[in-house]
Amino acid sequence: MLKNSGGGVLASLTYSMYRNARLAFSLVASLLNRLVEHSEKVFALVNLPHSAGARSLLVTATSLLLLMANGCTKQDPYSPPDLFYYFASYKVGKNPTTITTTDVNQDGYTDLVTTNMGSNTLSILLGNGDGTFGDQIELNVCKEPRSLALGLFNSDPFPDVVLACSGADEVAVLFGRADGKFQEGTRYPVHRTPIAIAIDDLNGDQVLDLVVALRNDKIKVFLGTGTGEFTHGAQYEYGDTPTSVALADLDGDGKIDLAVTNGGPMLNAVSIWMGNGNGTFRPPTDYKTGKRPLGVSFADFNHDRIRDLLVINGVQDSFTTFLGVGNGTFKPGHDSGADAGPNFGLARDFNGDRRTDVAIVNLQSSDLSILFGRDDGTFEYPPRNYRTKPGPFALASFRVTTKEDEEPGLVTADNGNGSVSIFLHRGLKAASAPVAPPP
Repeated sequence: MLKNSGGGVLASLTYSMYRNARLAFSLVASLLNRLVEHSEKVFALVNLPHSAGARSLLVTATSLLLLMANGCTKQDPYSPPDLFYYFASYKVGKNPTTITTTDVNQDGYTDLVTTNMGSNTLSILLGNGDGTFGDQIELNVCKEPRSLALGLFNSDPFPDVVLACSGADEVAVLFGRADGKFQEGTRYPVHRTPIAIAIDDLNGDQVLDLVVALRNDKIKVFLGTGTGEFTHGAQYEYGDTPTSVALADLDGDGKIDLAVTNGGPMLNAVSIWMGNGNGTFRPPTDYKTGKRPLGVSFADFNHDRIRDLLVINGVQDSFTTFLGVGNGTFKPGHDSGADAGPNFGLARDFNGDRRTDVAIVNLQSSDLSILFGRDDGTFEYPPRNYRTKPGPFALASFRVTTKEDEEPGLVTADNGNGSVSIFLHRGLKAASAPVAPPP
């Protein structure tokens, strides 16, 4: 909270990302002293979480950005963003938990697919190529579909879907059709609550395989046959409540490796499992993350053409980046800030500077944060925040094409609202809507 010498409140600032009280103090002091010269004394009261080791800090400064010659101005924390703008929302099933973008019906336009845990359904929204989508096609699938992955599991050109059905203790495969719908395939029982799922070719046979994270501290492999069917593969018992999985070749040996976040209170780490090239993995190496890591993905944050790690820390209001060495190992992680309750993140170049940025949806604060990368695994702060509908749970990106341009778009899965929300890039020449929060 910022006050003038007369006791009037000038502005309020929340800075929850840092666990280190001195770091928060340093940031606020720097901002107050360097931005705008002013003769009046200004006080900043910085409220910190209990874990920071201090309840508040008092900063005295002689300048403040918000002070003007005739008084002070109030600034909406959501008004500065100029990179994306809210465009539209579309209804999906109840409590969407995952969103994926792909061309479902092979018409050349990106479509949206969501899992809806509250209604036991899958929603498909067919795209028009300009950032707009048709009304949902809602399909009954299985009990509590929590996550999904899309790929070509059989010989036709239409993407198929595999679901982690948490409430049914099974993995369900659905086959894509030309009309954008999916038809029932085979269901595979697993032991207790599948949480996350990822696909890749684990054994080098040019056929997609599955890795499923189970709540009872197990990782299960299914090997694809190329016909849309899967056979049971290896199973590993390790970790502490796995929450997400990701697959990639981390050391350049042509074998797919595995990253798993462990969100339980005992471990709080991301585990790296190096692949053997036959559908099995070697014992993992753990890297410490923030509290309750919820999501993991790969990106190149420092332009060295080596895969790095992005981990979202749900309890700590932060995310951690790990720079890859190139042999499957990683340097110690670097924590950066998010808003309240980060739940999902992805890495892309959003501002066209050829540096990898990060976008995160924050479940508790109901907003979308974008942080610009510095090309060294760290990010500019503060982020650009965009209001979303209640409870953004997941996030995906897509490309929007007009006659004049092509730019990225973002879409959030709004768990508290049963909707998906579209944010378009301001670089689109056809885009003229003002910056505004979702209605």
